[in-house]
Amino acid sequence: MAADSTVSKEPLKSRLIFAGLAGAVRPVMNALIGKTWKGFDSLPQGGFILCVNHVTKIDPLVIGHAMYSNGRLPRWLAKESLFTAPVLGWIMKASGQVPVARKSSAAGDSLVVAKQVLDAGGVIIIYPEGTLTRDPNLWPMRGHTGAARLALQTGAPVVPMAHWGAQELLPRYSKKLNLFPRKHVVISAGPAVDLDDLRNGPRTRSVLQEATDRIMREVTRLQAELRGEEPPAKLWDPSEHGQAATGSSYEASTSVTEKNKPAVED
Repeated sequence: MAADSTVSKEPLKSRLIFAGLAGAVRPVMNALIGKTWKGFDSLPQGGFILCVNHVTKIDPLVIGHAMYSNGRLPRWLAKESLFTAPVLGWIMKASGQVPVARKSSAAGDSLVVAKQVLDAGGVIIIYPEGTLTRDPNLWPMRGHTGAARLALQTGAPVVPMAHWGAQELLPRYSKKLNLFPRKHVVISAGPAVDLDDLRNGPRTRSVLQEATDRIMREVTRLQAELRGEEPPAKLWDPSEHGQAATGSSYEASTSVTEKNKPAVED
């Protein structure tokens, strides 16, 4: 399916850039992984926010591949430092990705740009966890409220999505691909999270947290179905384990359970 067949409001420049990138990336992804996609037929036709679990540095490519192959142009809320990197920075800017300034007065600007993408029928992909999960068993951890804030400000639907298997191709925090045997990734999209009762009232901290908790419960539920396992009763909270909320430097305070995990998940 061609991406421009679904999103007619997308600028021609964006469609052409995505077509060029997809022409290079899709054959590689098809060679690296087998794939099963569930629930994509019920994705909203207009703009929506896609909230996904984050288990490996390669999963943005996995999700982007799936979304583009199903007729949508994916945009990510991404840390602004990526936009200054050689080559990658140009790609991020040219393809209309949305920079997030986490610690500046311009942080709200990302919500303005994201709303423009949603109004044009685009898809904003957000990893509510904010970084790769710290959970020793790779379950989703507690979420940040950015996705909920954007959803309540714009009225856009929030679609939960979970994937499993990409971590076997590129283990969490690893820089080495495990190419053989060929890996299989399953991605499942769920129905939009019900936030209707929260949309018209004040966006207080408790309201944003409630919306975030609903989103993460649905993402976790989908991942549990993919894994055929029971999820933890409480999502992992890095602050309760002496871990930083973002970044990769967390090993010094990693739990004993994590240290005893097999090397495949180093």
